[in-house]
Amino acid sequence: MAKFLMLGKYSCEAMQGMTAERTKKVVSSIEKTGGKVDSMYALLGMYDLAFIVDFPSVKDALKTSIVLTKATDISFSTLPAITVEEFDKMIG
Repeated sequence: MAKFLMLGKYSCEAMQGMTAERTKKVVSSIEKTGGKVDSMYALLGMYDLAFIVDFPSVKDALKTSIVLTKATDISFSTLPAITVEEFDKMIG
């Protein structure tokens, strides 16, 4: 499994649908596409949400990003991530 950072930005429509139930549906959607949520955060600033998620492949991460955007009106930027330790080994 590979790690991805999913950054979400609410649209006006998405803000109207904010509920704890929608959060559960988002987690379920991630799991249905093969992902596993490590953590989820609400943010202040340029982005409103940050999810750390494991996916089997880039294709699964991309599919999930599209599925979630269509279902929630939250636009997601999905980025591959590696630990700093992995990065240090790679450049070392």
